[in-house]
Amino acid sequence: MFWKKQQLNYQLEKEVPLRTPFRDLTFTIFDTEATGFAISSHDRLIELAAVQVSNLEVNSNYFQTYVNPQRSIPDDIIELTGITAERVKHAPDSLEAIEQFFQFTEAGNSHALVGHYVSFDMMVLKKELQRHRYRFRPPLCIDTLDLIGYISPSKDMRDLETYAKQFGTRIYERHQALGDAMTTAHLFCELLTMLESYGKGTLADLVDISSMTQRALQF
Repeated sequence: MFWKKQQLNYQLEKEVPLRTPFRDLTFTIFDTEATGFAISSHDRLIELAAVQVSNLEVNSNYFQTYVNPQRSIPDDIIELTGITAERVKHAPDSLEAIEQFFQFTEAGNSHALVGHYVSFDMMVLKKELQRHRYRFRPPLCIDTLDLIGYISPSKDMRDLETYAKQFGTRIYERHQALGDAMTTAHLFCELLTMLESYGKGTLADLVDISSMTQRALQF
């Protein structure tokens, strides 16, 4: 038997001219936590969080929810994240959590999603939606790793905390979705400020720098 995937219809990005300065845009910075890295097979989403950036500042809008993975959480993940079975017991399932996140993003008039190694977080959302037989068209996604690679080219791909220290931005609770989203948001603001000093200050510049990541996310 074949099942046709249903389309989730959310306006996750606004149409604006590519020449628009990114100071005039709103970005949703998000992060996920999961039971592990084998997202394509058995690992599941357990936390989803986001904050928003406008005018190159982190604003007061934020979203956070735990997610019931409907499976056990490995001990090493509990130790890393502090997320226990008790904490997710009465949490929404992944579809409800993702829809809440999309509603937050839509209500905030966001122009793009941002993450640190964003392809992993987008893959988490994609796989969870597939389990519920849904799909969605991904909006513009910007990876802080791409911006870092433009500003400070390196063969190394370091973790979020290392880059936050390198660029002198605030570090929040690690391996918690809201904390990592906040850390990424402050790092993102600093990176955008630095890009302006390089003469890169428009949406077109961000699209160009993020082009490889965006192509990889066309699922």
